[in-house]
Amino acid sequence: MNKISKFIIALAAVFTLATGAFAQQADDPEVIFKKNTVFHLLSPDAKLATYVIDDPAVSGVACYFTVPEQGGWTGWAGFAEQRSETSIACRQVGPVKISAKFGQGDNIYEQRRSFFFKTMHIVRGCDAKRNVLVYLAYTDKLIDGSPQNSTSTVPLMPWGNDAAPKCGDFLTP
Repeated sequence: MNKISKFIIALAAVFTLATGAFAQQADDPEVIFKKNTVFHLLSPDAKLATYVIDDPAVSGVACYFTVPEQGGWTGWAGFAEQRSETSIACRQVGPVKISAKFGQGDNIYEQRRSFFFKTMHIVRGCDAKRNVLVYLAYTDKLIDGSPQNSTSTVPLMPWGNDAAPKCGDFLTP
C-alpha cells in the first residue's frame, strides 16, 4: 500500500470512531429546534440546540435544555470541544408517578461534549420539606470542570383526581 492509501484508511477509521462516539442512541433527547448563532460560509454553522427529555424514573416530568453546538468542520466531525453553557427548564406535564427510589444528585441524562473528557449531566434531587423535585444541569471535565450550571424545580402538584406523590418517600438514605 502506498502512503496515500494508508492515509485515507487512517482518516476513514478516525471519522468512523468520531461519528460512532456521537451517534444517536435510543435514549437520546428529542430535538425541539436549533437556531444558528454563527454563520460559516463553507462549513456547518454554530447553533443553539433545544432538546427535551422525559425523566426516566418520574413520569409526568419533562426537562427542556439548550446547549451550544460548535460549527465548522471540527464541530461537524465531532472533534471540537463543545462549550459548557447549558440552560434547563423542567415542568410537570401530566400526573406525576415516581417509579423507583433515587438518591440526591442521581444522573438522569448525560451527553458527551468533547471527543474524550467532557460530559454534560442532568441530575435530580428532592427538596422533601417543600415536595419539590430539583434538577441541575452542569458540565464536568476530567482535568478542569466548569462552574457554569443551571437549575430548575418542579413542585409536585395534584393532577386531575391524582394526588401528588411525596418525593421524600422515594429518597434512598
